Amino acid sequence: MSNAQRPLAVVTGASSGIGFELAKCCVEKGFDLVIAADEPLDQAVTALRAGGASVDAVQVDLATPQGVDQLYQAINSRVVDALLANAGHGLGGAFLDQTFPEVQHVIDTNVTGTVYLIHKVARDMRLRGSGRILITGSIAGLTPGTYQAVYNATKAFLDSFSYALRAEVKDLGISVTCLMPGATETEFFERADMLDTKIGSSKKQSASEVARSGFEAMMKGDGEVVTGWNNKLKAAISRLLPSSVGAEQHRREAAPGTAKH
Repeated sequence: MSNAQRPLAVVTGASSGIGFELAKCCVEKGFDLVIAADEPLDQAVTALRAGGASVDAVQVDLATPQGVDQLYQAINSRVVDALLANAGHGLGGAFLDQTFPEVQHVIDTNVTGTVYLIHKVARDMRLRGSGRILITGSIAGLTPGTYQAVYNATKAFLDSFSYALRAEVKDLGISVTCLMPGATETEFFERADMLDTKIGSSKKQSASEVARSGFEAMMKGDGEVVTGWNNKLKAAISRLLPSSVGAEQHRREAAPGTAKH
């Protein structure tokens, strides 16, 4: 159990990548942790506890209401000072070539499960008048995702949801920050079957750099952070381009077989 004198952070998708690095940032800042992922967390727990934190781990499928409920029960009525909603899945390839269970799992993980967990935890934050929420969106949400159609659409939802929720709770003592990375050096592109694409084979920003930018923005109460100057430029351009142009540009980055060899 966490020390009553230490704040508690809940981090989802914390087994590796951005989520694990966010959890490390929390430990460095003196948080105890409840971490969750849909894969084993033993290695993450060992590494995080080495930093002096109390760490409880819950292996659950956050694409399901039952998984979210199980995580919420593991919090066990403790005060959540920060919720870092980072769990997500990608999916590359043509939409019509994907199976619908694959599609639904991305939507249920990225959107439904994320929103359900935030709804439960943020209501508790409202009751006591304090809390921080970090939502991992993406600059992908700013562009129609040709050959990543469902994934980009889920990130567009999360980006928009973050801004709207922030406006709703700004007078309730709750801050909401949207972390908007670009391509990041994680297992994302391998899991999304996109290693043969231009974006999948490109040089990417480190997960630790992305996480630190997001964590610092959350602690400052900023509304959003786009990580890296190249991604800031891409985000600015994408907001100006017609959707049809953005979709064609994304095709050149994400179409199967476009990797540079």
